[in-house]
Amino acid sequence: MIENQLRPNKITNLALLDIFNRVSKEKFISEDNFNICYSDQDISILDNRGYLKNLHLAQILNFADIKKNERVLHIGGLTGYLSVLISKLCKEICVTERDDESLDLIKKNFKENQVTNGYAFKKNLIEGLSDKDPFDLIIIDCPQYSINLNLLNQVNVGGRLLYIEKLNDELSKAYKMTKYQNNYSKEFLFDVFSNFYLEKKEERFNFQ
Repeated sequence: MIENQLRPNKITNLALLDIFNRVSKEKFISEDNFNICYSDQDISILDNRGYLKNLHLAQILNFADIKKNERVLHIGGLTGYLSVLISKLCKEICVTERDDESLDLIKKNFKENQVTNGYAFKKNLIEGLSDKDPFDLIIIDCPQYSINLNLLNQVNVGGRLLYIEKLNDELSKAYKMTKYQNNYSKEFLFDVFSNFYLEKKEERFNFQ
């Protein structure tokens, strides 16, 4: 995975590569997906959600540029794989999921991977975690048809919101918003090819 997928696609941060090398992905997925665990394809986990291709996960972490003193909110932790990777890079990570089974898996995998700076919460995946804000970074790695810009209220000035905007059934684009005192910037990062989506298009969140 590292030599054939990440390095050839400009993922060269040694600390990041080391984390991918140390965290065993197969411990976070079902046995019937072991054969595709490190291949270049999505892995379905729950409903219309799952883990993006290894390259996309690495790109998310690479562009997030997480610092050791930062608090991170990861929305939609699934079984905790990406959350564990993030935990190795930051001061504290809060993870949200909407069902008890997923929360139990995240907590179990935090314990098994010796994550002492991670906390899991049951929440609607659109709302964020306002009672624990502000965060330096919010990551939403599942594509979504509409981003809730109110999430920027949960980010420190100078903080970032990294998310994936779904354009059609297969194509999405990853963006990073940086918050300033009275406005924000939006930067395109990379294309994402996936059928996953956070919420159905007709059920997307509408904000005032």
